[in-house]
Amino acid sequence: MTAAALSAQRDVGVVGAGAMGAGIAQVAARAGHRVRLYDISAEAVARACSGIDADLRFLVGKGTLTASQAEAVLARVQPAAALNDLAQCGLVIEAAVEDLAIKRKLFAELEGIVAADCALATNTSSLSITAIAAALANPARLAGMHFFNPAPRMKLVEIVSGVQTDQTVTAQLAATARAWGKVTVHARSTPGFIVNRLARPFYGEAWRVLQESGGDPASLDAVMRDCGGFPMGPFELMDLIGHDVNLAVTQSVFEATFFDRRYTPSLPQQELVRAGRLGRKRGRGIYDYREAAARPAPRVEAGAEPVGRVVLVGSLGQATPIVTRLEAAGVDVVRVQGKTGLPGWLEVGSARLMLSDGRPATRRAVAEDHQHLVLFDLALDYASTPRLALARADQCGQAALRTLCATLTGAGFACTPLDDVAGLIVLRTVTMLVNEAADAVATGICSVDAVDQAMRHGVNYPRGPMAWAEAVGLDFFARTLANLRDHYGEERYRTSVLIQRRGWTGRGFSE
Repeated sequence: MTAAALSAQRDVGVVGAGAMGAGIAQVAARAGHRVRLYDISAEAVARACSGIDADLRFLVGKGTLTASQAEAVLARVQPAAALNDLAQCGLVIEAAVEDLAIKRKLFAELEGIVAADCALATNTSSLSITAIAAALANPARLAGMHFFNPAPRMKLVEIVSGVQTDQTVTAQLAATARAWGKVTVHARSTPGFIVNRLARPFYGEAWRVLQESGGDPASLDAVMRDCGGFPMGPFELMDLIGHDVNLAVTQSVFEATFFDRRYTPSLPQQELVRAGRLGRKRGRGIYDYREAAARPAPRVEAGAEPVGRVVLVGSLGQATPIVTRLEAAGVDVVRVQGKTGLPGWLEVGSARLMLSDGRPATRRAVAEDHQHLVLFDLALDYASTPRLALARADQCGQAALRTLCATLTGAGFACTPLDDVAGLIVLRTVTMLVNEAADAVATGICSVDAVDQAMRHGVNYPRGPMAWAEAVGLDFFARTLANLRDHYGEERYRTSVLIQRRGWTGRGFSE
């Protein structure tokens, strides 16, 4: 359904003058609307206006705005002394505290103040739109309009429908957000909506690997950045978000989905919160941010005694650039035909190098009948990645690994050894992101396109889960999921019905 954006001649009301409310007010004011900013605390409104002024001055300094434009934007943000001051608004966006009772009471009051054609929107990131709207005489007029922090910088806005939301309301909100320069995605009201629900594996799998002593936080973060292409690793991102906030979101989704094990919170993270180590804002989290504290470096195995000749059996598929880089470094590559339909490998000295498929190297070494098996992790682009994460089977000697690492180092790879955990870190994380995305589509939460738009623009992932599936192959992720579930025996790694329908047949999401 198409609809016109709210006219810039109509006022926009924002209730709640915290970081999100101030950011939303700034976005609307830059789009030309007069904004009435209300908070129960007049001091909060004053701080919000001061913060908007400081950010606009920053943009002037960068050359993004002129001084006169900044002054005009600030002038359009006007404090509201009472909710009644929002009576003439064409849209009111609530950005108050995440408390269902407070939001319901607020919207019930607003409904009696604003005109019948005024759209009502909540910026909640976790509460049910249906539950909030239930307090209204006309629940059809309320929808979710979830901005991401900081609202002036982040492109994504999730438009969320409750059970009774009128589609004309969500269409208008989407058109308005796009007129404000945002990317919009539509979602059905469900725990975590799209981004906060789909992002859970990014944190959850990292905690699992850490608990299994698969690697230290600095190494896991480095692998996720350098190999996975993510802008930040999971532990440094949780430190930035705040472990109290991150844990609360995970707990909220876990409880709201009737304790679905895919969203099980982490006990070590709970301990961090209990210890007050909340991350950057407290000076310590996973990492120590206090003055003069040293930042730990990721593990790197430089190895010794590289070989000048390797044997490629079959094809490495998507990881073929590893072979290309070795050849460019002067290594002689002997090619041997492999068995049709089976994954290929690289013989480097006595080590056999293969892409992980979700099975631990130790278990796979028995199945492959090769004791010196070393698995490497998934990467966004093997042609440019500066790092490879490796896990050796328990049967593989350290000398074999060192020769392998020395040879790969000569081709420009920093080799980070991880312990033999199933799926290493990038592969298991991306696999679970793909699975979660497939489930969101299968259960009607959102569309295929909305998934990738949401994750790219909401959390700056380098590639959306659906794009990962298309690039790597849904059948590969289907096999990896099956191997993870077989290894752990947990419902957490169950395969989405959509992947079952398409992955095993070689079909992609877009078919």
